[in-house]
Amino acid sequence: MAIREEKRRSAAEMGIDDAFVSELVDRFYVRVQADPVLGPIFAERIADWGPHLDQMKRFWRSILFSSGEYLGRPMPLHLAIPGLDKPMFARWLDLFAATLAEIGGGNAAEHVHERARMIANSFLNGIAIHHHGKLGLEPGEGFA
Repeated sequence: MAIREEKRRSAAEMGIDDAFVSELVDRFYVRVQADPVLGPIFAERIADWGPHLDQMKRFWRSILFSSGEYLGRPMPLHLAIPGLDKPMFARWLDLFAATLAEIGGGNAAEHVHERARMIANSFLNGIAIHHHGKLGLEPGEGFA
């Protein structure tokens, strides 16, 4: 079985499918837009939410199903945000966890939240390298 088919099958067994991804992204970004910390950061950069939501759905399908449909380069976009730091990513993860709890917890929520945590750590690693001249995150600097 191809990797993509296996990832889709495994995700489906947890209740993760295209509808799950769409609901997750839609509800999550409602929270983000209303958030006093993250909302203004996104509002400065996103004028039309429709295309952004579509892009984020492609991103998450690529992460969760290895669909290969997201072709963007998110690191440079995030590196260009002044002051982006661990507390902001912690807030992002908190909103993500709250959204997952709202749409149904269980194995699906754990699996998707783990992927979100890995993404947050990847961005923090990029920030450490590009903004702070480090070789990467030091032990304990990321999210466990």
